[in-house]
Amino acid sequence: MTTVSSESVLRVQQALAAHGITSPVVRLPASARTAAEAAAALGCALAQIAKSLLFGAGVAAEPILVIASGANRVDELRLSQLLLLPVARVDAAFVRRHTGFAIGGVAPLGHPQPLRTFIDADLLRMAPIWAAAGTPYHVVALTAAELVRATGGAVAELAQR
Repeated sequence: MTTVSSESVLRVQQALAAHGITSPVVRLPASARTAAEAAAALGCALAQIAKSLLFGAGVAAEPILVIASGANRVDELRLSQLLLLPVARVDAAFVRRHTGFAIGGVAPLGHPQPLRTFIDADLLRMAPIWAAAGTPYHVVALTAAELVRATGGAVAELAQR
């Protein structure tokens, strides 16, 4: 593991501990950059993967974190309606700048600054939930209650139907 990866995982572990979450970070034998890869590596349902996606909202491109079920596509129109602002997809540099993580390893917490966060309501029906933990090789199991508490995220119906 590289030094950067170690620092990323350590940052996630510290954030988990700060929120009283004792689940260990698990290193997978193969990369899990996508929700499908993570589900296959863990032997769990795709819906149990909590994928962290970043959007830019409004003219100022405020970073908005959406934690969605791996089985769902985010309804960007619905997200825009919740924010009362247009949203746009962002590039890898924007993701790294605002989360401190590379795409494929974005954790739901441990960011340089708090991010306005929305959580896909479908995740509340899953147990456990698996989220990236700083690299494409590291994941952590959480409960829905832990995810909501640790991120301060607003639960919303965000899946395209």
